[in-house]
Amino acid sequence: MWSKRFSLCVFMTEPIHIFFSKDNLMSSAIKCFTSLTLIIFCCCFKTTLANNAVYEQRKQAYIDSSLTYSGETKLVLQAFRGLPLDTAALNLVLNRVPTRETADFDIIHLIRILYLTNGTYDAQILPVLNAIPFWINYGDTLHNYFSENHGVMWMGSDWLLHEKYNKPIDNRLEARLKHYLQLKVQFGFYEFFSSTYNPFELGGLLNLADFSQDTLIKNLATTASQTLLKEFLLLTNDRGTYFPVAGRNYPARYDSPYGQNHNNLIYLMTGFGQAPQGASHAGPFLASTGIPMDSVIASWRPFENFTMHNGHSLDTGFIINSSLTTTDRVVFQWSSGAYFHPSVVQETAQLLNDSSLWAQNDFSILAPLSGFAPQDMPSIANSLSCISKSGGLFEANIAIFKNHSITLSSILDFWKGKVGFQQYPCVANVGTTAVYTGSGEVKPVWGNRNPNNQNTHLPYVEQHKNVSLIMYRPENVPALLGANFAFKEVALHWQDADFDEVVEDSMWLLGRQQQSYVAVRRACIGEINTVRACPTTGGQSWVLMVGDSSMYGNFANFQGVVHQSQFEEKWYLDTLSSQYVYYAKVIVDTTTIAYAWGVDSMATGIADIAEDNTGWSMYPNPANASLNVEWKEIYEPALVQIYSINGGLVYTHQAIEKSLSLSTQSFANGMYVLKVTTAKSVNSKRFIVEH
Repeated sequence: MWSKRFSLCVFMTEPIHIFFSKDNLMSSAIKCFTSLTLIIFCCCFKTTLANNAVYEQRKQAYIDSSLTYSGETKLVLQAFRGLPLDTAALNLVLNRVPTRETADFDIIHLIRILYLTNGTYDAQILPVLNAIPFWINYGDTLHNYFSENHGVMWMGSDWLLHEKYNKPIDNRLEARLKHYLQLKVQFGFYEFFSSTYNPFELGGLLNLADFSQDTLIKNLATTASQTLLKEFLLLTNDRGTYFPVAGRNYPARYDSPYGQNHNNLIYLMTGFGQAPQGASHAGPFLASTGIPMDSVIASWRPFENFTMHNGHSLDTGFIINSSLTTTDRVVFQWSSGAYFHPSVVQETAQLLNDSSLWAQNDFSILAPLSGFAPQDMPSIANSLSCISKSGGLFEANIAIFKNHSITLSSILDFWKGKVGFQQYPCVANVGTTAVYTGSGEVKPVWGNRNPNNQNTHLPYVEQHKNVSLIMYRPENVPALLGANFAFKEVALHWQDADFDEVVEDSMWLLGRQQQSYVAVRRACIGEINTVRACPTTGGQSWVLMVGDSSMYGNFANFQGVVHQSQFEEKWYLDTLSSQYVYYAKVIVDTTTIAYAWGVDSMATGIADIAEDNTGWSMYPNPANASLNVEWKEIYEPALVQIYSINGGLVYTHQAIEKSLSLSTQSFANGMYVLKVTTAKSVNSKRFIVEH
C-alpha cells in the first residue's frame, strides 16, 4: 500500500530524488503531500464546478419546461423569470385562501410572489392575506398551526409580511420562529423522511432563507433547508425513487415512484428518475432559491449503512421549550406529536378549552373526552396509553441501509403494540417499488385505509444491515375509540406488476426487479380482500430482506440464501417476571435477529373467569400434538371451548366423558385459553402450544 501511494505521488508531481537522510526524506514527503493536496483540491473544485453547472442547467430546463404547462404551480416561476402572472391561476388561489383548511400551502407561494415581483401584485394579494389569522385564535377550527410543517409556513409567512410590509405581529413571533429553526438545526425534523409533509415545510424554510432580513433567521433557515434536502437524498436510490420509513406519511406516496411532489426536488438535485412534467408545489421553491447547494448535491451516496438518532426525549423537550409562553410551549409539544401523552394532556385539554378548539379536525378523534376536566385527563390518558402515547415523534432511532437501487429503513423499537398515527415503521425500496407491512382493516386500495393512523398497532422492528425482523403484538384498544381499532390484520404492500420475477419458497415471497431483489417471510400464506394478509392471533412476525447482484450475484443465488434461512417463533410464560413472552428469531445469510417481547398477563386481553384447579386438570402444558383434560371423581357434562389469545373461538366440544384428548396439531404456536362450562360453574385455564 505504501509503494502504491508513493508511486502515485511521484508520478503526479515533479521528479523527487530521495536520499536516505532524515531532512531529505521529510522535505520530499512534505513536497509530495503538498502537491497531492493541491491536485486533490483542484480535482474536487473542478468536480464541484461541473456539478454546479449541470445543476444550473437542470434548473433552467425545469423552469422552461414547467412554464409551458398550465396551472397555478408555475406562478412562482413566472414571477422568478419576470413574466406576467397567469391571471386566472392567481385568482383561483386568492379566492380559495380564505376558506381553505390548508391555506398556508397557498400562502407560501403568494409570499414568494410578493418578494419576487417587487410590488406589482401587492394590491391583489395583500388584502387577502391581511384578512387571514396567522396563529392560534379563539374558535379557529379551520386551520392547523401546530404540526411541524404547518408551523413554519404560518410563522415564516407572518414574519416575512412583517419585515416587508410592517404587518402587525404578536410580540412572541420572533422568539417563537427562532426557537423553531434552532430546534430543526439541532435535533432534526419530527416528521422525518415524510414525502408528504417535508416538501411543504421546505417551501416555508426557503422563503425565510431567501428573503428574511434578520441574519439569524436567514442563516438558521438556510441550514435547516439544507438539512431537509440532505435527508431526502439519504434514502433516495440511484433511480430517483424515494420510499422511506417515515414519521408521518400517506400511502399514495408509496404507490408510484415518480410524478409526485418530492420527485421534483430529487430530480432537480440529482437528475435521477423521470424529468417532471410541469412543476409540483415544492419544485418552484428549489428552482428559484439562492441558497448554496454544493454540500447538498454532494451528500448523495450510493451506499449507506448506519443508524441515526433523530429528535430528543420528551423530558428534554420540556426543558428546551421551557422559555416559551404556555400556549407556545403546548404548541411545540404538539409539533413533536405529543398531543395526548399523559405528561402533556392536562395542558393540551386546557388550551383546547381556552381556545375552543375541540372541533378542530386534528382533535376530533378524541373529542368525546372534551367533557372531562383538564385535571382528570392524565389518569384518562394513562388508561388509554395504547393510543395516547404513540403519536409522539419527539425521538426515534432509524436504521438505514442503501445499496444503489435498494434501500431498507426501520424505526427501531418504536411504540410497539400501540396505535399508529401515519407512521411507517419499516419500508423497503426495490428499484421503483415499495414493500412494507401495515396493520388494520385490509382493503385492496391502500389509500382507502383509515387516514388517521394507517396502523392500528405498531410492530417491534429490529434491523441489521439489509434484514429487518417485524413483530406484531397488539395492545387492547377500548371499544369506545371506535370499530376501526378492532381490526388487527397485517397486510403486505406488494405490487406483483412491478417485478420482473416473483417466486414463492414456503413462507417466503421473493421478487426481482432488474438486478434488485427483495424477500418477505410472511406470517401466513393467504389473502384477505385480495391482499396478501394475515389475521393476528396474539402475535405474528414477518421478515423483510433486500439485496442485489453486487451482494448475492444472480437472483437464483439470492433465493438459495433465503431458502437456507432459519426461523423460530414461540410463546412461553416467564415465571420470574409473570410475563407471557412472544419470541421470534431469524437467521439469514450472516445475520441473526431475535427478540423476546414480554407483556404482563393483565395486558393480554384474556382474563381467567374463575381459576379452579379442584374440578379438572389439563396436560401437557406446553402442548405439542394434543392436550388432555381429566375430571376428578365428581363429574357432570361440560361444554369445552378453546379460545386464541385475541378471543377467537378455535375449538368447541360437548363432553360427556370423564377424560378428553384434544388434537392441537392444527393450532398455531401461541397461547390459548381452555374454558369449561357446566351447569354449576365456569372455569378456565391458560395453556401454550409449541410444535
